Amino acid sequence: MTIYSVKECFLTLQGEGVQSGSRALFLRFAGCNLWSGREQDRATAQCSFCDTDFVGTDGEGGGKFANADELAANVEKRWGESSENRLVVITGGEPMLQLDEALVDRLHARGFRVAVETNGTLPAVRSLDWICVSPKAGTKIVQRHGNELKLVWPQDGIEPAELEGWSFDHFLVQPMDCAEREAAIEAAIRLAMERPKWRLSLQAHKVVGLA
Repeated sequence: MTIYSVKECFLTLQGEGVQSGSRALFLRFAGCNLWSGREQDRATAQCSFCDTDFVGTDGEGGGKFANADELAANVEKRWGESSENRLVVITGGEPMLQLDEALVDRLHARGFRVAVETNGTLPAVRSLDWICVSPKAGTKIVQRHGNELKLVWPQDGIEPAELEGWSFDHFLVQPMDCAEREAAIEAAIRLAMERPKWRLSLQAHKVVGLA
């Protein structure tokens, strides 16, 4: 029997990417295959710049859910009564460690469009409505098609020109949230100016102070 480990589940506005500004229910799974989430392991992790706490199940709306129906009911409860434009964004950590067709089906049955934000190292389930892949340098990306490719920049070891051959509808470059943030913003702007296939994406939720 599938048991889902959820770090948090909360209502907010999508702050990144093409769907930025949309009312969304964020479902964050615990765990990742590129970093343990412990600060002592960050320096040696395959993804060392993650800005998200995905360890444990103690966040708002988090916990252990025994099956897809139970978790989908939790999502619906936190969305509220409105049946319009229901959107759930499933993220992590790495959501594809836990996300399965059963959960997507149950969310669809409750009227949700289902989006996922993944590092692309694991294949996405087929019935998703929106796939955003954010590749990390030094990892093998198997999910090379979807709706949105979000490149956190700069990253040594990734060549944007090579990514442009992948099958995505939108190519976004997002400045890395790091100590050298101003330099990262300049680098992202420069990439978008030099390679018109890319569009600058900012983390609007951090600008306005949302979770």
